[in-house]
Amino acid sequence: MRRCSVTRDIEIVRGDVKDYHRLSVFHYRRGGPAAFAGVYSMKKSNVTVGVIVYTMPSMGCELRNIATGGMFEGLDRKSRLKMINRNIRCISRVIIEPRFRGLGLAKRLVAETMPLMNVPVIEAMAVMGNVHPFFERAGMKAYRGPVPARCAQLTEALSLVGIEEDELIEPRCVQAKLDSLTDEEVDFIEAQVQQFLASYGRSSAVRRHFREDIPAGLKRTRFILSKLTARPVYYIWFNPQMKVTL
Repeated sequence: MRRCSVTRDIEIVRGDVKDYHRLSVFHYRRGGPAAFAGVYSMKKSNVTVGVIVYTMPSMGCELRNIATGGMFEGLDRKSRLKMINRNIRCISRVIIEPRFRGLGLAKRLVAETMPLMNVPVIEAMAVMGNVHPFFERAGMKAYRGPVPARCAQLTEALSLVGIEEDELIEPRCVQAKLDSLTDEEVDFIEAQVQQFLASYGRSSAVRRHFREDIPAGLKRTRFILSKLTARPVYYIWFNPQMKVTL
């Protein structure tokens, strides 16, 4: 396919942490990645318009075990850690400068840099995967885990009072319906919400970010829906030129 004139002179080069920091403000996740393993940037007239950050992989990942058929299981902790670190790299950030989005650059950045990492396996985890499937378009395979029981329970409870699953991406719509509930329905949903939040445990990041004194209303509804609908997708790519080694 011919590239449009805007992207024709864009090149991918080895980058550094500075390239990431130039564009980090445009990423939806707060905080930066740790343990950088590689950075590649997209340049147009020596200006950074895109960046991809590779990091070292995490020790445990249930969907990784499913995707690899348990390839990294059955070893003692030290051997498993060594095997994972030797064979896997993780895509932690893919950022395209807003003026250049919608041109297929994210797909190109992933597809062209994965082989450059010189490892048998590349993986990624993305909350926005269902909305922007560029990882799959770049050749990665997606694995979606089961819906957590706490999410299924609250989703069902909301459905019982007339709030359907396809409405959960619209906080204002959900809040308007919550405001129109009867007192009995309000008590029922409030009990379900408290149970949903309690299921994370007080030491979890979710509970730390949720203040108990936030009253029922749009702000709290936005927070709860962000957790209810955030279902990461796991992606994996096997380098056809390399094999996993112990």
